[in-house]
Amino acid sequence: MNIRGPKAPKDPTKKREEIYLMIDRDIAGTPKPDGRISDINFMEGRMRSQIVGICDKIDPQILDMTEHADTLVRLVHSIGVSFTAGHEEFKNESLDFTIQFYGKTDKYNTGSNITVDCPLNGEEVLIPLAECGLTEEDDIIGAFLFTFTGQETFAKVTLKFYLNDGYHAPAIEVDPPVDFTSPNYQKALDRSILNVGNTFRLKRVVEKARRGEDIVIAYIGGSITQGAGAKPINDHCYTYLSYRGFCDLFTGGDTSHVTYVKAGVGGTPSELGLVRYDKDVRSYGATEPDLVVVEFAVNDEGDETKGVCYESLIRMIAKSPKAPAIILNFAVFMNDWNLEERLVPVGMHYDLPIVSDRQAVVPQYAKDTVITKRQYFYDIFHPSNEGHRVMADCLIELFRRADAAPASDTDVDFAKEALLGGQFEDLEFFDRSNYSKYCEIEATGYDGEDRELQAVERNMDLSVTKVFENVWAKEASPCANSFRMKIRAKNLILVMKDSGNPAFGAADFLVDGRVVKTIDPLEVGWAHCNPQIMFDEKESAEHVLEVVLKDEAKAFTILGFGVTI
Repeated sequence: MNIRGPKAPKDPTKKREEIYLMIDRDIAGTPKPDGRISDINFMEGRMRSQIVGICDKIDPQILDMTEHADTLVRLVHSIGVSFTAGHEEFKNESLDFTIQFYGKTDKYNTGSNITVDCPLNGEEVLIPLAECGLTEEDDIIGAFLFTFTGQETFAKVTLKFYLNDGYHAPAIEVDPPVDFTSPNYQKALDRSILNVGNTFRLKRVVEKARRGEDIVIAYIGGSITQGAGAKPINDHCYTYLSYRGFCDLFTGGDTSHVTYVKAGVGGTPSELGLVRYDKDVRSYGATEPDLVVVEFAVNDEGDETKGVCYESLIRMIAKSPKAPAIILNFAVFMNDWNLEERLVPVGMHYDLPIVSDRQAVVPQYAKDTVITKRQYFYDIFHPSNEGHRVMADCLIELFRRADAAPASDTDVDFAKEALLGGQFEDLEFFDRSNYSKYCEIEATGYDGEDRELQAVERNMDLSVTKVFENVWAKEASPCANSFRMKIRAKNLILVMKDSGNPAFGAADFLVDGRVVKTIDPLEVGWAHCNPQIMFDEKESAEHVLEVVLKDEAKAFTILGFGVTI
C-alpha cells in the first residue's frame, strides 16, 4: 500500500516528550536500479538498539512498543523529521521521506509506505501517525527511505518519535564535536595497535610506494568494508580514507600508481571471502594485490568452522603471486562485541599486523571520552562517517608504526602448521560460466532469471553490481526440477541465495544420497549470499551433490561454488 503523507505543520502544536532515532545523521543518495537517487536505513530488528544507542535510559516497556505497528500507534503521536542540505545552495530543495512498514503476509508488498515531501532547510515536518491510515496488515517499521528529487545528494537528518500523553522519555544531552586532534584521541589510536608484527612484507610495499612503483591495496570483508554507514559510501568509508592515508604518508598524496580495490559484501563471513577472493580481489589474476586488509571480525559468528575459514583465507591471500602484506582489522558492533578472542590468536600465530577498533573506542566510552557511541555508529552494526574516520586513522597509525619499526629479517612462515586449520586455502571458485572445468552438472528447471540478486558498490563506484552474475535460478512455478552434481574434490562450499520473498522455499542438500543439510532461504530474510559447506574431507574423492526442493513450486537460486580439488 502506498500512502502520500498528510500535510503537516512545521512545528509541534504541543511540546511532547520525544525519543530520538537519529540526530544529525549523514545520508547520501546513490543511483538505484530504478533510476532514483536514494539512501535507506533498514530498521528490521534494529529499532530497539538504535534508540538505546542514543539514550540508554528509555523504559524497556516503551522500547517494546516501538517494535510493532499495533503498539507503536498507541505510543507515538507523531514522527518528527528534519533535513539540512549538505550544500547551502541546495537548501531550497526537498526530498521524499518514506516510512516503509513491512507487511504480515508479504513483507515487502502488503505493508504501508508513507511518503512525505520534506524541505532541506532544517525545518521539522510532523507526520501524525493516527492520520497515516495504517492497517491490520502492517507489522513493523522495516526501513526509512530518503529519495533526493533535486540536485542535492547529501544531507543531515534528525528523526524522532513524539510520544502520546502518559508516556515518558528522558531528555538527552547533545554530544560535543569529536576532537580528532586531542591527546585522548591519540591514546585511542595507540590502543588500537594490537600487534605491529612481522614488517617484512609491509615494509616492502611501503618502499615500492616511495619509489613510485605500481602497487595494489585491497580490502576484503563484510558490510563495513563495503562502506555501510559512510555517506557518501565511496569516499567516506574507512577503506578509501585509509588508502588515501597510505598515499599521503608514502607517495606524497600521489594515487596515480596506487590501485584501490574494495571488495566488501554485506552480511558475509570469511567463508564467502574464500569463495570471492580470486574473483573480487585478484580479478582472476588481472589485479594482484601488494597489501590486503582483512575485516571479518563481526561477520564470522555463524562460521561453521569456528575460525578455520578465516585462517584459510589468510593463508590463501599469503600465497598470492605478489606475496602480499596482510593486515587484520577488527571492527566492532554497538554492543562492544566482536570476535577478537577467537581470531586474534590466528593473527598472532603468524605475527601479522593487527588493528582493533574495539580496543580504540570501547575503553574511552567510560573514561577520557573523545567520541560517544551515538557519534561512532550509524546504526547498531555500522560506523558513521566519524566512525569510519576512526577506523581509517587506526590503520594509518599502524602504517606509521610499521614504517618506524625495525625491518624484519625474514618473511612470515605461512607454510607452518595452521593454528585452527587451513584446508580451504587452495579453494577455487566456479559458477555456471565455467563449471565444466570442475564437475558434471545435470540441472532441470534451473534456467530461469533471478532479478533480485545481492549487489554492492565496488571500489569508487556509487552504483551497484551483482556479487554473483552467472547463477542457476529455479523460478517459482510448479515445474519438474532437479540439480545434480558429480565432482571429485576434498571439500565443497555451495553459495545459495537467501531472500525475503515468500516465493522462495527450503531445500534438502544431499551428498552421496544422504541429507547433510536442510536450509530455508527465508530464514535470513533478505537477498543475501549464503555459503554452506557440503563436505570437507582430508582426501579428494568422488561425490554426488543433489539439491531437492521441499516444495517444487518454490523458487531457489544457486550462486556458485568453492572447491578444493
